[in-house]
Amino acid sequence: MQHLGNERVSSLLEQLAARTPAPGGGTVAGLQAAFAGSLLSMVAGYSDGAKYAGVEPVITRLAEQASELTDRALAAAEDDARTFAAVGAAYALPSDGEVAKAERKAAINSALAGATTAPRAVIDICADLAAAAEELLPVGNRSVIADVAAAAASARAAASIARVNLESNLASAATGNERESLQAIVDGVDRLLERLDAVTEAARNPVPA
Repeated sequence: MQHLGNERVSSLLEQLAARTPAPGGGTVAGLQAAFAGSLLSMVAGYSDGAKYAGVEPVITRLAEQASELTDRALAAAEDDARTFAAVGAAYALPSDGEVAKAERKAAINSALAGATTAPRAVIDICADLAAAAEELLPVGNRSVIADVAAAAASARAAASIARVNLESNLASAATGNERESLQAIVDGVDRLLERLDAVTEAARNPVPA
């Protein structure tokens, strides 16, 4: 698979629709987070000129942060595609005989553990996106403030998908400590979704400038 940044939308959609383990939902989660970062970048880009001189340092910082988050999200999307391809390869290993079964099981467990990296990263990115959106909302250009809501909605979708992917790996976690760590991340997503919903609601009912 090519780097997602070089993919045409139609090609990516064809890959998602194909009967292959990757790219899949986790890749979509990373892309949704990248969309959110790009939308925040756009709002920051429109928030310039004399009217915004008093908040220019904040806008500049948020624009840089949004661009960085977009890059991180794309990297997470690509990582998810790679790790789930490894999961598919592990399940395809031969299972004839006790040794082969044991090796296959070990490979599957290792691949599934690796598959938690991307959704965890996406959730972290979405938390940073929420913070950036919360900060940009009151100072950004009001004419494009609906795009802050769109960014929050995209980040919400990303976090929700990432949570589902983590939940699917809880049972296969190698140790109790690992399961507890993953469960804590899963449990924390509800609060993150509430924050993103609050941004969307505020953007729908903005305070006049």
